[in-house]
Parts: sequence; C-alpha cells; structure tokens
Amino acid sequence: MTDDFVFVAKVGSIPEGRGATFAVGNRLVAVFNVGGTYQAIDDLCPHMGASLGAGELVSGVVTCPWHAWRFSVSDGCWRDNPRLSVDSFEVRVVGDDIQVRSLPRPKQKAGHDR
Repeated sequence: MTDDFVFVAKVGSIPEGRGATFAVGNRLVAVFNVGGTYQAIDDLCPHMGASLGAGELVSGVVTCPWHAWRFSVSDGCWRDNPRLSVDSFEVRVVGDDIQVRSLPRPKQKAGHDR
C-alpha cells in the first residue's frame, strides 16, 4: 500500500532560495526551499514549457527564466492573473528525506487571496 509520496531529495540538497526539478510519477515537479520550508509546483511554465525549477525565487514567487511569468510556489497561482495557475503539490519531510505527493492539490477558485 502506498501513500502517494515520492522521495525527491535529502534535506539541505536544495539551497535556500533556490529550486530543483524532479520526476514525480510521470511529471516533472519543481521543489523550492523557501526559508527552510519546501514547496512544490508543476515544473513546466504553461506559456512555452520552460523549467520553473530553474527560475529565480524571490519572496515565495518564482519567475520563469524564459518570459518572466511569475508563479507563487505555495499554490501555483500566476501572480499577474490569478485565473491561471500550475498544479501545486504537498511536500513533507520525513527524517532527512524530502517527499512530494504524486497527485496535485485540488485547484482553488479563481480570484483567491494571493
């Protein structure tokens, strides 16, 4: 029996203020270290497919390295239009293992607080 969490990295392997990309099931997921807390969103920018894990992270918002689309790493919401978002994923730390749930979180309603 599985609980749908997948090991992606060891604590400390993703520097604070940075992201990294991992295969989780059949998807690529970007995991970010935000002040020692790990957040995960879909790695692919919906605009043209750039890796969000390679983007610059500032105050919990990652900027796509290709065309500067900005996404909240806590919920995947596009900062310039909250009607669009990428999937976000639950993250947990077990011992020194960072694990990501393979199923995305349910989408929130458009216009939610950012």
